Amino acid sequence: MSARLEDPVLRSSRREAVVCFGIWLAACIYTVGYCYAFGYSRDPKTLAYVLGIPDWVFYGIVLPWTVCTLASFWVSNFFIRDEDLGEEQPEVDLSTDPSGERRVNAAAKWERKQEGGGHA
Repeated sequence: MSARLEDPVLRSSRREAVVCFGIWLAACIYTVGYCYAFGYSRDPKTLAYVLGIPDWVFYGIVLPWTVCTLASFWVSNFFIRDEDLGEEQPEVDLSTDPSGERRVNAAAKWERKQEGGGHA
């Protein structure tokens, strides 16, 4: 039995998803950990301000969000590749089923049922 080759688009998408999840996880762990360590059980007299914001909020929320925004910019512009998806498929009319009968969505069926007072 021969090994099945993985689709390069799937491989690339998986790699990009792992990187994005890693960035999110690192930011989440840092933010929660920093804010818990420096924001709770703190003497108010030791509170310092950065740009008018309490220091633990600035370093625990504002700074990581800024870093994540810059990381997202880098990932979307330099890391994610544009992959060839293959030959373009012809458009298919999804409003009719294969027998040619017009499809009706669930909302339209429900409205008809309400107007007629019938039960399903």
